Amino acid sequence: MSDDSTSQAPSDGRRIRIGIDTGGTFTDVVAVNEDTGEQVTTKTPSTPSNPADGFINGIEKILALLGADGEDITAVSHGTTVATNKLLEGKIEELGFVTTDGYEFMLEIARQSVPDGYGNSYFWVKPERIVPADKVRTVAGRMDFEGTEIRPFDEEQARAVARWFKDRGINTIGVCLLHSYANDAHEVAMRDILREEHPDAVVSISSEVLREYREYERSMTTLVDASVKPSVSRYVTNISERLWDFIGRSRAGDTGAGGDAGGTTDHGIPFYVMKSNGGVLSADEVVHQPITTVLSGPAAGALGAALIAKQAGFPKVLTCDGGGTSTDVSVVLEGEPTLTTEGSVGVYPSKIPMIDVVTVGAGGGSIAWISPEGSLKVGPQSAGADPGPLCYATGGTEPTITDAHVTLGRIPPHLLGGEIPLDVDAARTGIQVLADKLGLTFEQCATGILEISAWNQANALRQVSVKRGLDVRDFTLTTFGGSGSLLACRLVDILGLAGVVVPPNPGNVSAFGLLTVDVKNDYVQTHVTRESAIEHASIQTVIDQLTDRAREALDKEGFAPEQHQFVRSVDVRYVGQAFEVRVPAPDGPVDAAFVDLIGERFHTEHQQLYGYNFKGDPDQHVEWVNLRVTGIGPITRPEIMPLPAGAGDLDDRAVTATREVCFDAADGYVPTKVYARERLGAGDTFSGPAIIEEFGSTVPIHPGFDVRVDDWGNLVFLKEGASR
Repeated sequence: MSDDSTSQAPSDGRRIRIGIDTGGTFTDVVAVNEDTGEQVTTKTPSTPSNPADGFINGIEKILALLGADGEDITAVSHGTTVATNKLLEGKIEELGFVTTDGYEFMLEIARQSVPDGYGNSYFWVKPERIVPADKVRTVAGRMDFEGTEIRPFDEEQARAVARWFKDRGINTIGVCLLHSYANDAHEVAMRDILREEHPDAVVSISSEVLREYREYERSMTTLVDASVKPSVSRYVTNISERLWDFIGRSRAGDTGAGGDAGGTTDHGIPFYVMKSNGGVLSADEVVHQPITTVLSGPAAGALGAALIAKQAGFPKVLTCDGGGTSTDVSVVLEGEPTLTTEGSVGVYPSKIPMIDVVTVGAGGGSIAWISPEGSLKVGPQSAGADPGPLCYATGGTEPTITDAHVTLGRIPPHLLGGEIPLDVDAARTGIQVLADKLGLTFEQCATGILEISAWNQANALRQVSVKRGLDVRDFTLTTFGGSGSLLACRLVDILGLAGVVVPPNPGNVSAFGLLTVDVKNDYVQTHVTRESAIEHASIQTVIDQLTDRAREALDKEGFAPEQHQFVRSVDVRYVGQAFEVRVPAPDGPVDAAFVDLIGERFHTEHQQLYGYNFKGDPDQHVEWVNLRVTGIGPITRPEIMPLPAGAGDLDDRAVTATREVCFDAADGYVPTKVYARERLGAGDTFSGPAIIEEFGSTVPIHPGFDVRVDDWGNLVFLKEGASR
């Protein structure tokens, strides 16, 4: 990929696909010309007061670099943190909850699990419920676990409940009735009555959000979906209208009135939004499934890094996506990020399929502060884009990680190739005040801030690797995001990693990832049955029903039948276990061979995860729990082009300056060569200390590390003497 630190000639082909990722500090943009394969990246400051401004600014900027305009756009894919931020900040809509008569305290009972183990049980206080007890209402009627009606639905009581919410102005409501995963008739009736009696209400029902058993998790997932639905709908509508207006004004004879909020509009341009499961969905469908976007941005980054690392020949990868507010980490095995249905956003559990991402408050804007005990802390509070770090000179009053980097010389005194100058003196003054309070030298305080941040990131990487039974020493770290690579060398030292891979334009990998993902929808149905008692026809019926739902969704997205792809899986456990293992299911009819293969895969996966299995033990029975089908509409991925070999003397070609940089307080400042990354070629090698700069990010190489540029333009660096 090229970046906008160099001029771009207009392209002859004019079919431009754009990926745009809105972060807390910057909006990242990648465009690919589908006719020529040319890729261009850029960044623009985010606009928290109205994210649509930064969104359109980014599109205008990338099109100018390509010599194109709005009528050349063929598709736009977008990653957003709207739903994530609402949940993390607790800024959710006032909610009501409707459940089955007698189960009104389901949210209070919740689960007995205590964070950090039972040693914390005396001090841990359950977080506030997402819906207070006085806003929970029940309706009589009951299904059993097989979907058979035991007691009829009480329509009059349901109408009274709907009027109760309307009278109190509660306009966002989640509905979860007992065993509705098996039969949703009562839930659908409740939704219809709410529409009749309270037409202004936004309603989510559990049988549409998560058709899976376990009432508490299903209730929470449904309520989270309802809580973010209004804000996601407003956001997507605003972005869509601005996009269609921009495209309309670019076309001769178009009034610029815009189109619908998402999908393929009157302009014929698909607008996709990234989902947590590693797929995208048209914007008009996302507003009906808002919970699927809770990890939209981090998911795109993990997928982009996975594709890049796989092509570069790294099968086991830990990703580290560092932004302005936080760092997101995940595991990639054989080019595929790991998925989970046991995730959460903040304090709210969510059982939708999502890429297994752990987030830590250690981004470039994370604030350094002193605890009441007198020790140095970093994050999770962040200066964000507004007011930003001290060096931004835009009103920030507290030192941040970015301030420490710039004062130690690890990043240049500007961002985005000089577009944003940094006030180094303001940053130094702020850190010096902190150092004086701690009784430290300036260098000790600044390097201490970065050391704490590195350990925060290392702990997050341990959570997705060591805590899941993986040996972190077998993994290569792929760093990206504007700040993701700044502490890479320290992470290698702390964790004993195999090495680091930094893709070209690392600040835009999340936006690039948006161009690599397919349309994807997940469907699940609980169907608990012992392996020994499985009825092939019954399983086949459920799988066919799920596949039909997936097929219908792909048809709505505009994919021809021959393009449809379906992936099956089954959640399996030993009888008596509380949690399941998901195993892939084969294509073809459900028969004895199908069932036997699922059993074999389950025993193998259980052994890998837990170190044992009960294969061949007649006293331990296998039980199927959930059947899953994922419908996939494939999208053409941009090709990663090889980098030409470097020619001529490396110092003459790529070294732009030498500056004093502090990598360790004890060693002080050392003369360090600064390399322009766009001047590096495949096969170039050099050793630290070094600073590698490009438009969107900087990579500090500490003393004791060797660097190689691979055939795809990735920076690969290892400890001196280590070999890949």
